[in-house]
Amino acid sequence: MTKPAWSPEQYLKFEDERTRPASDLLAAVPSEDVKFAVDLGCGPANSTELIVRRFPQAVVQGIDSSAEMIKDAKARLPACDFMTAGIDSWRPDRNADLLYANAVMQWLPDHGKLFPRLMGFLNTGGSLAIQMPDNLDEPTHAAMRDVARDEIWAARMAKADSSRSQVGSASFYFELLRSHGRRVDIWRTTYHHPLQGLDGIVEWFKGSGLRPYLSVLDAEERSLFLEKYKDILARSYQPLHDGIVLLPFPRLFIVATR
Repeated sequence: MTKPAWSPEQYLKFEDERTRPASDLLAAVPSEDVKFAVDLGCGPANSTELIVRRFPQAVVQGIDSSAEMIKDAKARLPACDFMTAGIDSWRPDRNADLLYANAVMQWLPDHGKLFPRLMGFLNTGGSLAIQMPDNLDEPTHAAMRDVARDEIWAARMAKADSSRSQVGSASFYFELLRSHGRRVDIWRTTYHHPLQGLDGIVEWFKGSGLRPYLSVLDAEERSLFLEKYKDILARSYQPLHDGIVLLPFPRLFIVATR
């Protein structure tokens, strides 16, 4: 069975929608004197591009665990330094003024150790900026878990169900980071994305949340999984008169400044 790799093309089908929270996160970074910035989990560099525009004087690097994403990132921003690496084991070659992590930390465990570790890689006045989807309790993800319990493939789905970390509360992250810096700014925003019906929701999550489930299935099983998934989505998402479905998408933002 061939497991699908991360697909930059699938991810960027909704580039504008995925980039908006990245822009909102960057806008909250207080420092203007950024000389060295790293995009953690840079993906295809749509978020890295924002950093380059905001801080044109800075040296900007990007890391991602997906070789496919790094390949696209290098093509998009050839002047930047990109490398394949895991955030949990990565160390910078010098302290940074900005460590920026847009929609990646939800895939990593043990935030209680990881986030303070990253704070230690900042210069004084530097910021750790994080945005995480906070949607595991949304109908979109409840439906994924529901379909995954089907006896047809349940035995193969255990790892998929645990592939994402539960995002903690604002109080948890505030208490975690307050002793590592002089300022911690935390907020939660729910975006409402207009998508083309239930198929639009399916296409959105094929580029992210559905991937761990689909990766353990063959092509025929994937089609069946998505059919069952769409049937369950229909219980919670009603198309408007023109077929548009509004997808509520909550995200948690953290900017911790050392």
